[in-house]
Amino acid sequence: MPAAMRGDFAATDPFLALMEDWFPRGVFGKHPHRGIETVTYVVEGRIDHYDNQGHEGTIGPGDVQWMTAGRGLIHNEIPAEGVTVHSLQLWVNLPAAEKMTAPRYQDLAGDAVPVRRQPGVEVRVFSGASGGVTAPTKNFVPVTMVEIRLDRGASVHQDLPADYNAVIVVLEGEGSIGAEAKLVTAGEVAWLTHGGSGEASEVAIRAKDKPLRALVYAGRPLHEAVVARGPFVMNTEAEIEQAYADYRAGRFGPI
Repeated sequence: MPAAMRGDFAATDPFLALMEDWFPRGVFGKHPHRGIETVTYVVEGRIDHYDNQGHEGTIGPGDVQWMTAGRGLIHNEIPAEGVTVHSLQLWVNLPAAEKMTAPRYQDLAGDAVPVRRQPGVEVRVFSGASGGVTAPTKNFVPVTMVEIRLDRGASVHQDLPADYNAVIVVLEGEGSIGAEAKLVTAGEVAWLTHGGSGEASEVAIRAKDKPLRALVYAGRPLHEAVVARGPFVMNTEAEIEQAYADYRAGRFGPI
């Protein structure tokens, strides 16, 4: 899944791209962003991160870094020495009114986020809610992100507003999704259909002959113009050109 979604922004709104990477130290260098949030989930390994505005931290297996690039920053993600990191990074679009917001970080430790539990079921709520369990994560656009772990044969119903765009990424095992019990296995991505605005809905997820581990990402569409070029995502070509001009002029801060 080098890119599970990219290019058809209207269909995946508010999500822009989903990248799955395996990378050792030295693969990525310092780079800028503007106009988006990056949501990095570590499957295996450990990432030390820092930026040019004094933020730094570490995320390990099962942890999430929720970075709001906003008006712009320059950052880097560095695997621990001798470690190959396996990660998923989702790009979330920022609303036009928040494109130039101040950058911020939310490091969400997997063992510290709210957890929904029932027999054979564990749901870690990184953003949004699941079965009445709600995360305190701050969002500019409503986003649900949960990690679901099911024992063999166990099932869960994940509540999602009907107008959200939603995708399920299967990390381990196999299971069925939805009323039609569509089969999904490790490494596959499944998009969910959605209904009318404001309606309540849910999706049924069941583990088959193996335990299932999956991530659910869902968000409310922005219905705004998207102009993306490199690490910058804005609403007009003029804003993209300004982003590059600001970066070259050092207005993102020191490199």
